[in-house]
Amino acid sequence: MLRHADIWQAIDQLARERGFSPSGLARKAGLDPTTFNKSKRVARDGRPRWPSTESIAKILEATGATLADFVAYIGTVPSAAGAVRRVPVVGLTQAGVTGLFDAAGHPSGGQWDELLFPEIADPHAYALAVSGSGLEPMYRDGDTLIVSPVAGLRRNDRAVVKTNAGDMLIRLFLRRGSRKVEVAAFDAPQVEQTIAVEDVAFVHRIVWASQ
Repeated sequence: MLRHADIWQAIDQLARERGFSPSGLARKAGLDPTTFNKSKRVARDGRPRWPSTESIAKILEATGATLADFVAYIGTVPSAAGAVRRVPVVGLTQAGVTGLFDAAGHPSGGQWDELLFPEIADPHAYALAVSGSGLEPMYRDGDTLIVSPVAGLRRNDRAVVKTNAGDMLIRLFLRRGSRKVEVAAFDAPQVEQTIAVEDVAFVHRIVWASQ
């Protein structure tokens, strides 16, 4: 049986895994930013409101997800209700400092702070706090990015690229070959940036952002 709550949960899960809030996902798809707000999910008389097939089609197109991806989210429970965990967090501008990540690209050392975040499957997930205006309009001062080292990467996913020189780059992921990693800046997605594989420490996917 297809339930109202399952459809909305699938939209929330798709947004989370693509690094958006529900309102950020709506904007990405060219919809009114309030389209997926909690207040829009139930009518004033208490009747459930269902998202339109058009809005679902638009978010799939905007994120590159397939209908099969969306259906896979329906009925799944990403975490127990109310469950939270402590996620290590550090400022994005400090994240390139030596010693913050181990050889596997997982957060390590005692320089990390912590924040509480709803339980996610990746035990090595971490958070980066954005400061300044360098990533606008995609991310703004005060935004928090949740990053997963184990999440799979697909074209146009938002990603963190750490170079062996200590740079932490926030980019659109394009592809990774045997010799190079190709990414693009948010404000110029048509311009590819190539980084030699030997110069890349890791590429991790941004799975959520406070926007």
